[in-house]
Amino acid sequence: MDGVQIELRRVSKKYDGSKALDDVSLVIEPGQIVALIGLNGAGKTTLLRCLSAIVAPSRGQVLYDGQLFRRDRIDLRRRLLFLPDFPAMYAHQSALEHVSLMARLYEREPLALEDSLVRVFGELDLLPLAEVPVGRLSRGQIYKVALAALVLINPELWLLDEPFASGLDPQGLAMLKDYSRAAAKAGATVIYTTQILEIAERFADRLCVIDRGQFRHIYTRADLDAMPASGTDSLESRLRQFREVQS
Repeated sequence: MDGVQIELRRVSKKYDGSKALDDVSLVIEPGQIVALIGLNGAGKTTLLRCLSAIVAPSRGQVLYDGQLFRRDRIDLRRRLLFLPDFPAMYAHQSALEHVSLMARLYEREPLALEDSLVRVFGELDLLPLAEVPVGRLSRGQIYKVALAALVLINPELWLLDEPFASGLDPQGLAMLKDYSRAAAKAGATVIYTTQILEIAERFADRLCVIDRGQFRHIYTRADLDAMPASGTDSLESRLRQFREVQS
């Protein structure tokens, strides 16, 4: 997998006159796990939606490998997959049918997925539920089905909105981390949002702090490793300023 370079050029997004993103610029090279952390309404989900073409920026550009990304660029959209915290599925379809549908949308050959499908379904404890309509599954089980489709499609860019608050059980959370690390090692980019500081601090090659639609800090893995666990120079202390300003 070659991976994809992501570039945001002065991206802004307004909703009803209010800025959800405000002049955001960033370059992300392939093969990284990137955490976006911030308070509710900071702009995290809006950023993922702009990266996935669910919404278009009000101003600025999103580029993939130097190519302008638009909603009609199906070729570029097949290089990424956006997984919201509440995945949308047809309630009458089974887990197998959902994965098959997703494979066709991404032009993957379903037969080529058979061995991998059995493995991934087994790792996520989905084999007993493979033919059960997803409308009868719990929230965490539905997320596992969506995660299985993501892993089997194996896009170059993973966009995950609040995956650690998605209802996954401990086994599912462990597999999510394993899959993400394997994807990044193979050259993919994983970008996820969270409000859980401990996860963002430990599970990221880069950590981007978003506040009121802007990047306030961007930390590398080396930066995070050098921070003390507590005290004025800790990550928690540095982030507290945003909570205090908005309280």
